[in-house]
Amino acid sequence: MISRLVLLIAVAITCWPALAAGPVYDVDMYALMSGTCRNVNIAGRNYTCKAVAYFHTQSGRSEFTVVLDDPADSSHIVSFSGESVGRTQDNLFELAVDRMLLKSKDRPRVDGLPSPLVEMSTGSCRQIGSFVTRQVSSISCAATDRNGKTYELSFQSDGSPMTLRKLRQSALPSERRRARQIAQLECRLKARAAQILPRDTPAFVIRCLGEDDGKPDNQQ
Repeated sequence: MISRLVLLIAVAITCWPALAAGPVYDVDMYALMSGTCRNVNIAGRNYTCKAVAYFHTQSGRSEFTVVLDDPADSSHIVSFSGESVGRTQDNLFELAVDRMLLKSKDRPRVDGLPSPLVEMSTGSCRQIGSFVTRQVSSISCAATDRNGKTYELSFQSDGSPMTLRKLRQSALPSERRRARQIAQLECRLKARAAQILPRDTPAFVIRCLGEDDGKPDNQQ
């Protein structure tokens, strides 16, 4: 049950609006890593993390995404995003970061969900490990945005194989159904963050969906 819930969290993260223009559905691969964030610093503030994942889209963009452990904001998620990748060694993967995607509960809503703030940035991510073998040792990211704010990630694997999925694309659902699916996944993310037991998760999700239905789409 926990592993299935983690997969749903990953899908929820990939459904963000990349540039506040509408949800992105062109993700063709994602990988979930198991381990510990030794350091996460977002614009001068230190955090721990709940999850780290890698995403790749059909358009060629890659992201290392971090779900932050922020008691004040269950929607606090950041992504180191870029298009240029390099594999100089079999067990070394590097991503040139050109933007940071910052999601929080205070962001404007699109389809009833917070859209990320896009900060143009320069930096890089370095993963020691291989998607082919599904083994990762560590991930380190560092980036600076155009306003001089810095973002850092240092992740250490616990040795477990990464969960890797390649997705086949299908016809998009209607806007209403798509928004509902995203809302359900967001509520499951909140349930995991609140450490809701698997048997109590369906009831939690139903209550969560009821609360979201009462919020205006443009709520900030």
